[in-house]
Amino acid sequence: MTTSLPSDATKTTAPQSLPDFTLLGAGLVGSLLAVYLRKRGYRVDVYERRPDPRIKGAYAGRSINLALSARGIEALKKVGIDQEVLNTGMPMKGRTMHSISGATTYQPYGKEGEQIYSVSRGGLNQTLMSLAEREGAKLHFEEKCTQVDPSQKQLVLELHQNQGIRKQAYQRLIGTDGAYSALRDYLMRSDRFDYSQDYLPHGYKELTIPPAADGSFALSPDSLHIWPRGTYMMIALPNPDRTFICTLFFPFDGNPSFNSLKDPNDIFGFFQQQFPDAVALMPDLVDEYLRNPTSSLVTIRCAPWNLGHDHLLMGDAAHAIVPFYGQGMNCGFEDVRVFDELIDLHNEQWDIIFPEFSAQRKANADAIADLAKANFIEMRDKVADPDFLLRKRIEARINQMYPNRWTPLYSMVTFRPDIPYHTALNRGRIQDTWMDQMMKEGDWHQDFGSLAMDDAIARGMETYSESL
Repeated sequence: MTTSLPSDATKTTAPQSLPDFTLLGAGLVGSLLAVYLRKRGYRVDVYERRPDPRIKGAYAGRSINLALSARGIEALKKVGIDQEVLNTGMPMKGRTMHSISGATTYQPYGKEGEQIYSVSRGGLNQTLMSLAEREGAKLHFEEKCTQVDPSQKQLVLELHQNQGIRKQAYQRLIGTDGAYSALRDYLMRSDRFDYSQDYLPHGYKELTIPPAADGSFALSPDSLHIWPRGTYMMIALPNPDRTFICTLFFPFDGNPSFNSLKDPNDIFGFFQQQFPDAVALMPDLVDEYLRNPTSSLVTIRCAPWNLGHDHLLMGDAAHAIVPFYGQGMNCGFEDVRVFDELIDLHNEQWDIIFPEFSAQRKANADAIADLAKANFIEMRDKVADPDFLLRKRIEARINQMYPNRWTPLYSMVTFRPDIPYHTALNRGRIQDTWMDQMMKEGDWHQDFGSLAMDDAIARGMETYSESL
């Protein structure tokens, strides 16, 4: 990368006493990885291009709320902060669908006790940063990596406020710097590295539902709320301060779209027509719609995630996915846990650990990327379909009858960290084929829970078990 700074503004850090690991990016995955590595006694430096959010506030333009589920909780539990995080989150036991008429339908996520948690991205990130520093990691803010030179094992870092650039040597480098990773940028220009990015035609914009006039929640707080409208949708997640963060997933182009909906009167009229029960709860709707940024939705795939045994990608740097299964953060946290397990398994043999991590996690990341895209269609369209809702009730009944042989796909992904994503995807496809046949066996709207339905399930489970 070229720079207008004079050559004497470049400083080089001496290579002696280098940290064992240098991480690019102090986001959720980078901060958690720093905690894991420090607990093993490794020396860790982390370089983050943005200011310290604990001083200057949370970063703009990113989703404020995230859905934390079993895979992410498992990774947090291993470093002893799962309860601290869960205590600040809002448990959501199911999803509530809102029709245009204002009628609602509730669908539990899983069995009794199975729930996901709405957590603050900014709050969680700050918690992990502070824990990483308490463990002894060194976090360097406002130092942007602009170039990676693996042959020399050297970074070029652009310092904040035009203070120049410096070169930083490293031993092992892990890119946890998100969808626009500096390390992946280098790998994309290297030989035999596969890369693809796929943007949805939809983007997203965040809005707010404040507390009700009496200070209570304006909607039920133990649910993720969805307004499915066919080709677009809006969702809402609860916060401890009794607000809801709403996210409108909407096409960039066409009619209606972000590009066509810009006039204040048109904005209000559209929401009044499509989301009338929500509009009544959103006094700042038009101002927020015009003021808040519109962000894109991208899926990124690449391979391999490692360059030899001293360069590695992790988290969104390796596998950015769309948010419709609520698994982006959870998948990244699972990356960290699996990497830690491989260190134990292979006794710090990095020439084995790095490529094995890349191969193992690549298959799972591709699977959850496919699942996330498919779930967008389900959330925006199918959840309002009575046949779809019946299908989910039948799946829950099968799970109740055969708990050790049938687990719904959503439960495998969300509540079963022992089942890899790619296994869940494959089983889900088999279950879909079986359910297609099951739905043709009778009028289960009329006969749900009948002996005839249970008999049909029992017959079908024989075929299902054979297909596994």
